Amino acid sequence: MSQIKVTKVKSTIGQAAKVRNVLDSMGLRKIGSTRIYQDNNCIRGMINKVAHLVTYELIQK
Repeated sequence: MSQIKVTKVKSTIGQAAKVRNVLDSMGLRKIGSTRIYQDNNCIRGMINKVAHLVTYELIQK
């Protein structure tokens, strides 16, 4: 099963509350913080919502 590595690269200052909530729920609080998630539709939707603030890469196992 593949995984997705997500890293926060930009600040949430000036962003809508929904965007800040998505990043908080993903566990990305500080710039440079990284999390690894299982690849599924829920995580893909969250990444699409905040794509302008994060970078992501697919990890194949």
